[in-house]
Amino acid sequence: MPKIKTHSGAKKRFKISKGGKVMRSHANTGHDIKGRKSAKKKRNLRGTAVTDKTNTANIKRLIPYK
Repeated sequence: MPKIKTHSGAKKRFKISKGGKVMRSHANTGHDIKGRKSAKKKRNLRGTAVTDKTNTANIKRLIPYK
Protein backbone atom coordinates (compact mmCIF):
# COMPACT_ATOMS: atom_id res chain seq x y z
CA MET A 1 0.00 0.00 0.00
CA PRO A 2 1.30 3.48 -0.80
CA LYS A 3 1.56 6.10 1.88
CA ILE A 4 -1.23 8.63 2.39
CA LYS A 5 -0.33 12.27 1.86
CA THR A 6 -0.77 14.57 4.83
CA HIS A 7 -3.00 17.59 4.28
CA SER A 8 -0.73 20.65 4.45
CA GLY A 9 -3.36 22.96 5.93
CA ALA A 10 -4.37 20.47 8.61
CA LYS A 11 -0.85 19.71 9.78
CA LYS A 12 -0.32 23.42 10.50
CA ARG A 13 -3.58 23.79 12.44
CA PHE A 14 -4.00 20.58 14.46
CA LYS A 15 -1.97 18.27 16.66
CA ILE A 16 -2.79 15.00 18.36
CA SER A 17 -2.44 14.77 22.15
CA LYS A 18 -0.99 11.74 23.94
CA GLY A 19 -4.49 10.46 24.62
CA GLY A 20 -5.50 10.71 20.96
CA LYS A 21 -7.53 13.91 21.17
CA VAL A 22 -7.23 16.46 18.38
CA MET A 23 -6.03 19.83 19.69
CA ARG A 24 -6.56 23.17 17.97
CA SER A 25 -5.86 26.83 18.63
CA HIS A 26 -8.62 29.35 19.26
CA ALA A 27 -10.11 31.59 16.61
CA ASN A 28 -10.29 35.41 16.72
CA THR A 29 -6.59 35.90 17.54
CA GLY A 30 -5.49 37.10 14.09
CA HIS A 31 -5.64 40.87 14.37
CA ASP A 32 -7.09 43.68 16.48
CA ILE A 33 -5.83 41.86 19.55
CA LYS A 34 -4.61 45.09 21.16
CA GLY A 35 -7.60 47.32 20.62
CA ARG A 36 -11.07 46.06 21.41
CA LYS A 37 -10.57 42.73 23.11
CA SER A 38 -10.48 42.71 26.91
CA ALA A 39 -7.60 41.18 28.86
CA LYS A 40 -9.87 38.34 29.98
CA LYS A 41 -10.85 37.54 26.40
CA LYS A 42 -7.21 37.54 25.23
CA ARG A 43 -6.16 35.35 28.14
CA ASN A 44 -8.85 32.78 27.37
CA LEU A 45 -7.90 32.68 23.68
CA ARG A 46 -4.25 31.98 24.46
CA GLY A 47 -4.31 28.22 25.05
CA THR A 48 -5.37 25.25 22.97
CA ALA A 49 -8.78 23.59 22.82
CA VAL A 50 -10.04 20.11 21.99
CA THR A 51 -11.93 19.76 18.72
CA ASP A 52 -15.50 18.56 18.73
CA LYS A 53 -15.97 14.80 18.51
CA THR A 54 -17.96 15.17 15.28
CA ASN A 55 -14.85 16.51 13.49
CA THR A 56 -12.21 14.29 15.09
CA ALA A 57 -12.39 11.37 12.63
CA ASN A 58 -12.13 13.65 9.59
CA ILE A 59 -9.15 15.55 10.99
CA LYS A 60 -7.32 12.35 11.93
CA ARG A 61 -7.77 11.18 8.34
CA LEU A 62 -6.07 14.36 7.12
CA ILE A 63 -3.04 13.97 9.42
CA PRO A 64 -2.40 10.22 9.53
CA TYR A 65 1.26 10.29 10.66
CA LYS A 66 1.19 13.10 13.19
